[in-house]
Amino acid sequence: MAHRHPANPDERARARMLAQRVRSLREEREWTRERLAEEAGISVSTLARVENVGAIQPGFFTMGALAEALQLSLDELFHQCKASPGLWSAGYEGRDIGSFVTSLLDARISVVADVRLTPISRKPGFSKTRLDQALGEAGIEYTHLRGLGNPKDNRAPFWEGRITEGRAKFRTLLRSDTAQSDLDSLAEHAVQSRVAVLCFEKDEERCHRQVVLETLRKRTSLQVTPLA
Repeated sequence: MAHRHPANPDERARARMLAQRVRSLREEREWTRERLAEEAGISVSTLARVENVGAIQPGFFTMGALAEALQLSLDELFHQCKASPGLWSAGYEGRDIGSFVTSLLDARISVVADVRLTPISRKPGFSKTRLDQALGEAGIEYTHLRGLGNPKDNRAPFWEGRITEGRAKFRTLLRSDTAQSDLDSLAEHAVQSRVAVLCFEKDEERCHRQVVLETLRKRTSLQVTPLA
């Protein structure tokens, strides 16, 4: 079976996890790539591609050979390669694009949902086009949900410490048809994938995304995890 590129964000996430698992199992045995490739009867270059953080979706026979060499069944080899769905809270304040993407990959995020009203940033890499490009290169889907953005006239309460006032007003804005549609879309993603809800503020308590996440938690019963 020929190698192929994973077709969608969830598949790419599973490919990354499989790559990490093969590498971890090899290192636990203190084997070099050359040793594992020899035991499996595959080339070192093929094994390198398998371990290259999911750069490919490996073929069935390749994975069967690796499982046999590692004295595992295919089920055991693929164990934990499907990440459970969930919600993450992601603020990019104080981050650069490289470390941000690395954090997403470490958390096995497959979708970033941008809830900024206008996805423009003075921080390099975080405006919509560049961010979409950087995430795409990492195999992560990007979606901008404008209906969940906080309007300019409701930002001062969050900045000035009038958090309760800002949240209360934003909750009324979430009643709009556009916001409800975007919430439905986000909830659908979250019950199937690992989704990071993105805005600027590092501290979720100072950001309207806290209300978005609170609403999603009630709809989906999923826990929210801060992005490391």
